[in-house]
Order: sequence, then structure tokens, then C-alpha cells
Amino acid sequence: MTAESVVPEPMWLVAANVVRWRRYGDGGQELRPGTKSYRGGAKVYVVDTYPGMGHEQVTTIGRARTGRWITVDTGSRHLHTFRAKSAYAPAVRRRAEAIGVRPGSREEAEELAGLLERLAAGYRETHHGAPHPTPCLCHTCLVTPG
Repeated sequence: MTAESVVPEPMWLVAANVVRWRRYGDGGQELRPGTKSYRGGAKVYVVDTYPGMGHEQVTTIGRARTGRWITVDTGSRHLHTFRAKSAYAPAVRRRAEAIGVRPGSREEAEELAGLLERLAAGYRETHHGAPHPTPCLCHTCLVTPG
């Protein structure tokens, strides 16, 4: 068996997508696509959270707007569709290992994904504390029927 044929052990991480549009500015009346670092809809891997801050900020690995892989902290309110995902991409694994991410189980990743999904939805709703602009294209308005 050669070194090339060895399949690496799965690294279970939480994957999420960047919101297509986010509210911005005074009272959240402006809309901006994605975030400063990521395009809307980009897939990112959450590799760390800040539990003492209520998971409002998370450390993510993903492809930047430039196409290069980056590791950056972002607001969890700018992410959605959190799910457990096995990361095999060498760039993701290298970056995760470089910052000391310990391999976890699928169950741990699923539990964290569920928690982050609930918290992020609440943060999107309460962050600006003002009515949504009309028409609104933010993630909450796009996925909520009616």
C-alpha cells in the first residue's frame, strides 16, 4: 500500500453557506451581497466558535471573493444552513490543522450545527432592531413564506 492510496481520516466540521444578501447600515435599511470576505452563497467551514460571546462570531475557512482559501472570523448571523460535513479538501484540512482544530465526531458536528442554526436565525432577526426595508432581499425575508 503506497502513501498516495491512504485515505485520510474524516475531519467532521460544520459547513454553512453565506447569506446572499445581508442588511447593512442605519437600522439595516441597506442590503449588501454576501460579506466583505465571501460571496453570497459561498460554502464555508466553521472551525471555531466563541461560546463566551454566545457564538455571535465564528472562525471560518472558505474561498474568498478572490478565489483564494482564507481563514477569517465572521458573524454567525451572516451564515445559514449549518450542517455536519466531512472535510477532505487538502486546503481546508491544512488550515484547520494549522489553527489546532481537533478532529471531532459527526455527532458533535451535528449538535454544533443545530445550535448555530438556531442562534444565527435569532441574531439575524434582532441585530438591527428596526423594520426590514421594502422590498427586502435579506435571508430571513427570502426564506420566510408570506
